Amino acid sequence: MRESVAFSLNVPTPEDMRRLGAALGSALASGAPGVRLVGIEGDLGAGKTVFVSGVLAALGVAGSVRSPTYTLVEPYECPARTLYHLDLYRLADPQEVEALGVRDLMSGDAVLLVEWPERAGGALPPADLAVRITYMGDGDAGRVVGIEGRGPAGRDLAAALADAVKAQ
Repeated sequence: MRESVAFSLNVPTPEDMRRLGAALGSALASGAPGVRLVGIEGDLGAGKTVFVSGVLAALGVAGSVRSPTYTLVEPYECPARTLYHLDLYRLADPQEVEALGVRDLMSGDAVLLVEWPERAGGALPPADLAVRITYMGDGDAGRVVGIEGRGPAGRDLAAALADAVKAQ
């Protein structure tokens, strides 16, 4: 059995980024048992929060999505399950992750959508699904998004997401 399922795609516009997030949200709503953590990496302004807004919209969250840059954690009660959107950019030390109560957040069936997971050092468990957003070139020429599902739950989610993207 493969260790991971990985693919990448070009995402030319913010609306396309939102649609990709919505595809992930739909895949999460369809089940995805065992998925606990989605790590979302990318430079400032890469589109991480736009991606998360698509995930949350597909899960029934109405209204605008607040970036948790200053609050660090934003909870969302969705019909399918609870989601927590975390932004670790402002953390000065990986030990601060413990103070956020991440263990408690992961104690139920909740999913954590974590921007800047690399700032946590080893304080977070490995992401079930890793999302890496990179600029295609200078300016706003679009993005390349790499997706990697790890472990059984992450592999299943990545495969479902790949199928959903192909169907669009």
